[in-house]
Amino acid sequence: MMSGSARPSLPGGAPGHVTTRAWWPWLKRIATWTFFGLVAWLLVHQARTIDWGEVLQAVREIPLPALLAALLLAACSFALYSSYDLLGRHMTGHGLGARTVMGITFISYAFNLNLGSLIGGVAFRYRLYSRHGLDNLTITRVLGFSMLTNWFGYLAVAGVAFFFWPMALPPDWKIEADGLRILGATLLALALAYLVLCAVAREHIWEIRGHELQTPALGMALLQLVMSCTNWALIGGVIWFLLQQQLPYPQVLAVLLVAAVAGVITHVPAGLGVLEAVFVALLSHQMPTDRLLGALLAYRAIYYLLPLCIASVAYFLTEVRARQRRRAADIGRP
Repeated sequence: MMSGSARPSLPGGAPGHVTTRAWWPWLKRIATWTFFGLVAWLLVHQARTIDWGEVLQAVREIPLPALLAALLLAACSFALYSSYDLLGRHMTGHGLGARTVMGITFISYAFNLNLGSLIGGVAFRYRLYSRHGLDNLTITRVLGFSMLTNWFGYLAVAGVAFFFWPMALPPDWKIEADGLRILGATLLALALAYLVLCAVAREHIWEIRGHELQTPALGMALLQLVMSCTNWALIGGVIWFLLQQQLPYPQVLAVLLVAAVAGVITHVPAGLGVLEAVFVALLSHQMPTDRLLGALLAYRAIYYLLPLCIASVAYFLTEVRARQRRRAADIGRP
């Protein structure tokens, strides 16, 4: 994505446009903090009623085959996500090897999950890619295409889950299944619109508010769709196995998708507490809370903490090798 020329201001200062720019950030802040307050209230409310001894016992009672299946699906998910940046390599034409690209993506993803997107997904990518000689514009395009791949698949999976298998909400909630189906249809329409955009674009360059947006060809967009949908399905499968398959898989996946957006909105690193609050709020009427939280604690250990430990070691080794290369280069200078 490349910046174009700045758009000139409207005559007379465009008071309507200025007013819109003034109130919109405040509206977003109010909505974000309102949502955050709701999640915080859910956390406090649920924490007071939870027997944490029973939660730990529920973790210990997860069968070994379920844990192994969850570990396998988590490994497949990380391997698949680590290949997202290979699509960005194809789009930008940079020459880094596949192992290097996947290693950088894995490290960034693990830190992204635990520390937030700005530190993990963005800062680590820029640092590691720049170490290998990529310029900022190329890194930005790779990062942007990876994020696009992730959320394109989210639209499709969430659309299918909400439209065809709307979750069974708690009885005291006043939301009908038809509302979820409408949301699902909207998400599917957005995903389809992206595919149509990629199919009809001739040069795949679009001018949007003074910026140029590059879209892939239809074949690449379909590959994005398959890879991202599969990854979201794998993540849902991790939790489903840890719940010992006692709830329908589509419902578990749908709740995970809701929790993913909740974590993004609240900006809480690792979605700490947000994931648990959403699952308890939406599923505690079907499964004991201690069983839910036990499965989610195991999920955090498998999908967050274990990859973070591996990524920390890998990042330390990359830093050591980078210093060794610098020292060798300094020694070789006259």
